[in-house]
Amino acid sequence: MCVAIPGKVIEVHKNTASVDFSGNIVKADSGLVDIIPGDRVLVHAGCIIQKLSDEDADFMEEFLEEISAF
Repeated sequence: MCVAIPGKVIEVHKNTASVDFSGNIVKADSGLVDIIPGDRVLVHAGCIIQKLSDEDADFMEEFLEEISAF
């Protein structure tokens, strides 16, 4: 099973972005979506695939925290 994970864009350099996942900073390909620092995004397999609203990102983060407890 593959899961896309929400994160927050910290920096953008051409087609690569630094994305913060709860304190873990990861480089992700940003060539598919037009983003700026501060955007909340969905990342799958090292690629940013979608921008998220703050509401949707918060919901997804809370849900992932909840299911990780099992």
